[in-house]
Amino acid sequence: MTAHSQTAPDRLRAVLGEPGLIVMPAVWDGLSAKLAAGAGFKTAFLSGSCVAASRLGGPDLDLISFGEMFDSFNMVHGAAPDLLVLADGDHGYGNAMNVQRTVRAYGRAGAAAVLIEDKITPRALTAAGKPCLPREEARMKMRAAVEAAKESGILVLARTDCRPTQGIDEAVARIEMYVEEGADIMFLDSPADDDEIRRGIAAAQGRPSFVVLSPGAPRATPSQKEAAALGFKIGTYPTGMLSPATAGMKAGLAALKAGEAEAKTALPPPELRTTLGYADYDAKAKAFIVAA
Repeated sequence: MTAHSQTAPDRLRAVLGEPGLIVMPAVWDGLSAKLAAGAGFKTAFLSGSCVAASRLGGPDLDLISFGEMFDSFNMVHGAAPDLLVLADGDHGYGNAMNVQRTVRAYGRAGAAAVLIEDKITPRALTAAGKPCLPREEARMKMRAAVEAAKESGILVLARTDCRPTQGIDEAVARIEMYVEEGADIMFLDSPADDDEIRRGIAAAQGRPSFVVLSPGAPRATPSQKEAAALGFKIGTYPTGMLSPATAGMKAGLAALKAGEAEAKTALPPPELRTTLGYADYDAKAKAFIVAA
């Protein structure tokens, strides 16, 4: 079988079977996806926080809808069809039946994996903390996700956000529960230290564990080398491209305000045109030009 004849979930399973930490940049649109693929990354995370930033110019506080996320996935997949995308399914955008619709849609559209979490929606009107569903309700949402995933084979990443509000024991119990329910990848968010990280990875019982490695959040944030040594399989960086991209746009605006034509960090025009694929377009279009 060639890579292209395999499904995206099958290809991601193969990548998960390789040694070492998978470094997964976060993407949000066609350009970010194309750049990630061009830099040699096999996988990417369609991050809800990045989509909220790019589409709303706002925070990651459950304001983005399923339709907006799905549209962003189609942009990403269209621009970089070989990139194995983990789609942020958030809380599934409702109850267990909404979860099934979300999982099926991403599976049919070509996502390799989908993340489903246990936080309550709509969230309390505060940016602090993420109150989570009762354990058995969370179980049923995960059961619904795993059942829906059978249609396409899409991998299910099970996330618990309950560590800050309910403690590490409950968070570990939920990871164990997600293993029982058949989820493929585990994510215990906001561990406080290496001991809690090890407990979460042990609870995954050999299934791959996922970690957020971007700096700035109130959580343990190991380096790539430390994350691999602890036993994580996937490390994602939600601000890895978003933060420097935002800095670049700010620099460009500051340059214009200062009377300059562009920021010092701007790409040379030929490099920008190459990155955006002008030459590729011309090469592909030649076959369809009508001879004079």
